[in-house]
Amino acid sequence: MFTWSSGQCFQFQAFQFPLQTHKLLHSLHPHLPPPSSPALISKSHNNNPISSIELPPNALRRKLDPHWRGGFSLGVDLGTSRTGLALSKGFSTRPLTVLELRGQKLEAKLIEIAEQEEADEFIIGLPKSCDGKETPQSNKIRSIAGRVAARAAERGWRVYLYDEHGTTAEAESHMISRGLNKSTRQKKIDAYAAMMVLERYFSTSGQGTELLVPKSLVLQDKLIEGPPTDPDFRD
Repeated sequence: MFTWSSGQCFQFQAFQFPLQTHKLLHSLHPHLPPPSSPALISKSHNNNPISSIELPPNALRRKLDPHWRGGFSLGVDLGTSRTGLALSKGFSTRPLTVLELRGQKLEAKLIEIAEQEEADEFIIGLPKSCDGKETPQSNKIRSIAGRVAARAAERGWRVYLYDEHGTTAEAESHMISRGLNKSTRQKKIDAYAAMMVLERYFSTSGQGTELLVPKSLVLQDKLIEGPPTDPDFRD
C-alpha cells in the first residue's frame, strides 16, 4: 500500500523527477529513502509484492516540480446507485457528471470518460468515519476501485483512494452558496461531492492518498511505464 502519511513505505522513480525535487520530497517525508538509495520493494494493499518504484499523485508532482506538465485528474464519488464525477485540468476543478450505472457498465464508463477527458489518474473517495476509521462501505468501494484500477493500469493510468468523509456536506454548502435550487442540488450533489474530494486532495498536495496496485505483474509493468506521452499536451 502506498500512502502519503508518515510511517509508510515508499519508493522512488528516478526518471520522474530531477535530483533537486528528490531532495525536496525527502525533506518533506524523511522516512523515504534518500535520492541515492536503491529503490525499495514495497507491497500493495493485498500484500502482493511488486517491483515498481514510487508513483506519486499529480497533486504532489505539481507541488514538487513547477516545471512538470502532468495529466488531468478524475475525481470519483462512488455510491450505491449514483456515481459523481469531477475533473481537474491544471488548476481548474469542476463537477462533471453523475452516472446511474453499476457493475461492469460503470467501470467501463469511467474508463471511457477518463479517456475522453485525457485524465491519467482517478481519485476515488473512500468512506471513513469521523475518527478516520474505515467502514463496511469502505470494503465495497475498495472492491469497485480495485477493478477500475486493473482496467486503468492497462492504459498506464493510476487509481488512488482518498478520504471522502464530510465531502457531501461540503458539496451541499457549496451549492447553496452558489444559489443552486433544491432540485438542481439533488441532481448534481454527487458530482459536487467528487469535486470536493478533488479540491481537498489538491489542497493537501495528495497527502493521504493510497495507490491501488493490480495483482498482475504485466499490469504493474504498464502502471510503472505510464500512459503514452502526448507531445501536444497542454494544461
